[in-house]
Amino acid sequence: MIGNPPADLPPGGEPPPGARRSGPTTSERHNSVHRRGLRFLRARRREVGRLAAWSVLETAQTFLTGYALARALDAGFLAGRVDVGLGWLAAAAVAVVVGAYGTGRVYGAVAALVEPLRDRLVRHVVERGVRDADRGALSRLTQQVEIARDTFAGLVMVSRSFVFTAAGALIGLFSLAPPLLLVVASPLAAGVALFALTLRPLTRRQEAFLVADEELAAQLGAVCPGLRDITAAGAEGQVAADAEARIAAEQCAARSLARWGVVRVVALAIGGQLPIVLLLATAPWLLAHGVTPGALVGALAYVTQSLLPALQNLIHGLGTSGSRLAVVLRRLAPDTPAPTNAPAPAPAPAPTPETTSAAGSARRPGPPAAVTLSSLTFAYGPASEPVIDGLDLSVPHGTHLAIVGPSGIGKSTLTALVAGLLAPTGGSVDIRPAPDSPGPDLPAPDRPGHPVRVLIPQEAYVFTGTFAENLGQLRSAPVPERELLAAAEALGLSPLLDRLGGPTTEVDPGTLSSGERQLIALTRAYLARAPLALLDEATCHLDAAAEERVERAFARRGGTLVVVAHRISSALRADRVLVMDGRRTAYGSHDELMERSPLYRDLVGAWSPTSGTPTAPAAHRPEWSHPALPLRDPDGVDTVAGAGLPRDRRHVVAYGPVGQMEASGDLRDGGTLGGQ
Repeated sequence: MIGNPPADLPPGGEPPPGARRSGPTTSERHNSVHRRGLRFLRARRREVGRLAAWSVLETAQTFLTGYALARALDAGFLAGRVDVGLGWLAAAAVAVVVGAYGTGRVYGAVAALVEPLRDRLVRHVVERGVRDADRGALSRLTQQVEIARDTFAGLVMVSRSFVFTAAGALIGLFSLAPPLLLVVASPLAAGVALFALTLRPLTRRQEAFLVADEELAAQLGAVCPGLRDITAAGAEGQVAADAEARIAAEQCAARSLARWGVVRVVALAIGGQLPIVLLLATAPWLLAHGVTPGALVGALAYVTQSLLPALQNLIHGLGTSGSRLAVVLRRLAPDTPAPTNAPAPAPAPAPTPETTSAAGSARRPGPPAAVTLSSLTFAYGPASEPVIDGLDLSVPHGTHLAIVGPSGIGKSTLTALVAGLLAPTGGSVDIRPAPDSPGPDLPAPDRPGHPVRVLIPQEAYVFTGTFAENLGQLRSAPVPERELLAAAEALGLSPLLDRLGGPTTEVDPGTLSSGERQLIALTRAYLARAPLALLDEATCHLDAAAEERVERAFARRGGTLVVVAHRISSALRADRVLVMDGRRTAYGSHDELMERSPLYRDLVGAWSPTSGTPTAPAAHRPEWSHPALPLRDPDGVDTVAGAGLPRDRRHVVAYGPVGQMEASGDLRDGGTLGGQ
């Protein structure tokens, strides 16, 4: 059920009495990140020193901003010496040029400090993802590491700028008149101290808000694809209550974060704007006690042109980006669990590459077949109805098997179980290599470096690289060009290969159509030379002729071919057909199933010869154009897609030119909640 607490916690969400926490607290993680940051900076003293050296030029620029202005007034213009005043202003202009040069060099020093941090984070994320099979590794690598890098660079810039700008301004105030330093430094120190006190609470509330936002997004991502199932099960109220609870949690976190944001604004007002008010309010007293008009104007310049912008950047930078950096680094840092009193469970024996079994089931030898399913059962949750329940099936070596059935019946789940992507809830899946070389284009079974099975899913993946690299990805050594071109010709990829320039041409996946990407993925699987090929609607973006060419190429290659049928014509080309219909699953040849499987007759009757090339015996051809019979779907929905409404995993997709619609008889899965 969506929104339940983790399995190791009771419904209240608290650990059981006497149990130890399995991970560090937020405070411990904060301290850990702080210590790691200090160690990182200490290890790079040279880069930090170079950064400080170039920042001194910015200090000199800030110093001359107010000091030169004060001297230009007092010793120049107010004293009637225009040349002296212009000279001091020229000195201030030169300081601006020198400061700009120093700022430019600062960026190089910051890069030398930031890039090693990014490299360390990338290395850590990759190692953690490989070691722990972390599903969030991709997000951490592509998003969170870059956030940490950019945010750290920004924090270094604003922190450095505030420190050296404040130093230059305070030195200048003291040089002009010590009373000016007292008027400005006191509220500045108070504002910075108040802001420093808000950093840790602000970071915690920023993290709470991000967690609440992620939980809400995760729930909506699970609920939206299954709205039909939720409505059918009458669970609208419970799902709505769970969503409302998460929305309320995010709203509460946002309000708390906003309240601490107000404190940040107060700190800025005290440290940056109050000194201006105090300088103006105390101006008569300051002028009466030896402070010159030029010094007073210089002090206002220090505050308005240097201190206030630097403090504003610091508060906004550390208050927002700093909190974000702390949150991201804590998520990227490994959580070291505390030792518990419970003994560690004994490691389960690893399954062999050929067999995946449910817990507690004995591995049975089975007949010498390519695929043997023994009482295979699978459900997507402990309280869910099995998608596959007690299925027994033996597929001999060299068989061309087609799997057909209504949408959501479990065809893609079955191929995922055979491919080893899912572990069965009960029973076993046994994959056996052929006793001899299974075909002219396949290697002997005892040769290393070749996969036992290959799965081609509906979503074809093509990466940026050459055609040869894409097509030979599943081979341990480069594919000879002659073999690659022969495979491309067999599967119909040659026109695309010739049009784009041959095997050495760079492939841009974004410029390829869905059908072209599927042809590349199919040719890659063909060249993998695996004895067992699983095509899970891998030709859904191809027309009927191209689909037939691909399937016949795989069949001629040798080995065992299992096809989740996109069109019923795939079943007509197969040696054997598996009709998945819950407990009424049937297995046999086309002729046998036409006699004893009502569902198969309905599927064949719904298919029109205009959507594919007839290949069945002529005795059955009059039935191809018959309308589909009612399938009595318990949800009241016809499981065979109607004309013009091809279904592609909850999306309506046009597979032909504009105005040309897919004919009825499309057998693609539409997908169900949590499974297909």
